[in-house]
Amino acid sequence: MANLTTKHMGISLKNPIILGSSNLVGNVDNLKKAEDAGIAAIVYKSLFEEQIQLEDYDLGNQLEAYDERHAEMINLFPNMEHAGPKEHLLNLRKAKESVSVPLIASINALYKESWVDYAKQIEETGVDGLELNFFAVPRDMNRSGHDIIAGQLEFLKAVKNAVKIPVSVKLSPFYTNILKTVVDLNEAGADGFVLFNRLFEPDIDVEAEKHASPWNLSTPGDHRLAVRYIGLLYDNVKGSLVANNGVYEGTDVVKMILAGADAIEAVSTIYHNGIRHIPVMLKELEEWMDRKGYAAIDEFKGKLSAKTINDPFVYKRAQYIDMILKSEDYFNPIV
Repeated sequence: MANLTTKHMGISLKNPIILGSSNLVGNVDNLKKAEDAGIAAIVYKSLFEEQIQLEDYDLGNQLEAYDERHAEMINLFPNMEHAGPKEHLLNLRKAKESVSVPLIASINALYKESWVDYAKQIEETGVDGLELNFFAVPRDMNRSGHDIIAGQLEFLKAVKNAVKIPVSVKLSPFYTNILKTVVDLNEAGADGFVLFNRLFEPDIDVEAEKHASPWNLSTPGDHRLAVRYIGLLYDNVKGSLVANNGVYEGTDVVKMILAGADAIEAVSTIYHNGIRHIPVMLKELEEWMDRKGYAAIDEFKGKLSAKTINDPFVYKRAQYIDMILKSEDYFNPIV
C-alpha cells in the first residue's frame, strides 16, 4: 500500500488532501464527516476584518435608527457592542476540539495592528497553523503594485514575530511577477504558499440591467495556472507549496505533486460531489502510485518541475507557438 504522508508548513499530514477554507467548514458535523472520509487537514473559514467592520457599522445604524425621536428620548436601546471576532474565535476553538486532524485558521485584515491582534487571538484557540489570505482588490488608482506587495511583506513579518505557530500565505495570481512575490515572501519567513486564491467576480444581468452575484466555484482545468507556477517554484523556496483552484479528481492531485506541490486544498469539488468524494480522490491517487510503482509521495514529487525536465520552455511558454506554426495539424478552420 502506498504511503501518502506529506507535510505542509512543517505539519505532518497523513495524505496531501486538505479541505480548504469555505462555509462548508462552519458546520462541526461537516468537519467530523470530512475527517471520517480521510481528509488530512482542514482550513477553517476566513476571519475577514472588513466584514466585521461592516457588521459593526450596520448594528450601530440599527440601534440608533430611532434615537431622539422626541425631546425626552436620547437612546432607545441600552449600550451594546458588536461581538467582533469573538464569535469566530469561539467557533474556531470548537472546531479544533471536534477533530483530531490539523486545523488551520485563516484571516484577512486591513491594518498591520489587526493582522497581529487577530493572529495572537487565533493562536490561543490551539489551532495548528495560520493562513494569511493575501488578496488585494485594487481600489485606488494612485496606489502602485509595489506598495501593495510591500504592505503584505510587512504584515507577514509582523505576524511571524507575534506567533509561534507556522504561517502560510494564500495568494491570487494577479501580481506582475508572482514568482518574485513568492520569493520575497519566502525570505520574509512564510512557511508555505497556497496557489491560488479564487476571488469573487461580479457579473451583469443584461435583461434586468443590474449586477448579479454568481456562484463562483472553480471548474476542472482551472488548476493549470497552479501547475505552471508550482512547477517553476519547486525547489526554489523553503516554504511548502499547496495547489488550490480546480483540483477535482485524484488525477489532479497527481498532476500537482508531479509539478512539485506538497499538498492541495479542495473546495469546489466537495461542493459539487460531496464529502464522499474525498475517499474517491484518495483511492485514485493510491491506485496511480501502485500502478506506477511509487511507494511514497516524495518519490515523484517535482518529477515534472522546471528543475527536472529537459524542455526548458514548457513552463515559460506564453503562446501556442507550435500550434500556430502547425495549424493545419491542429485545426480545421471554418471559412
